[in-house]
Amino acid sequence: MRGSQINGCAFCLDMHSKDARRQGETEQRLYLLNAWRESPLYTAAERAALGWTEALTLVAQNGTPEAASEALRAHFSDKEIVDLTILIGMINLWNRLAIGLRFEHGGGRAAAAA
Repeated sequence: MRGSQINGCAFCLDMHSKDARRQGETEQRLYLLNAWRESPLYTAAERAALGWTEALTLVAQNGTPEAASEALRAHFSDKEIVDLTILIGMINLWNRLAIGLRFEHGGGRAAAAA
């Protein structure tokens, strides 16, 4: 969700917010995700993963800060870091496909026109 927020992918945000809710995620945590640094609702491990997500999503602008990498190592194994990195890369790819190919989320233009 955080990568899709940064990339502005409405299709992915719609799909993943619905999936998250079905899996028991709270609306409050979804609403506050964009402000995760200021909210106590996220664990230290989640904060590390969110920081890594932002670093990799914005890698062309900011590189990968050492602090983001160090935060990961406090909570995740090498394999988990690789898995998370692949996942972040995949969501960024899906964002580019959905945005570039103009995917519409449920309740898009057709629903607005109705």
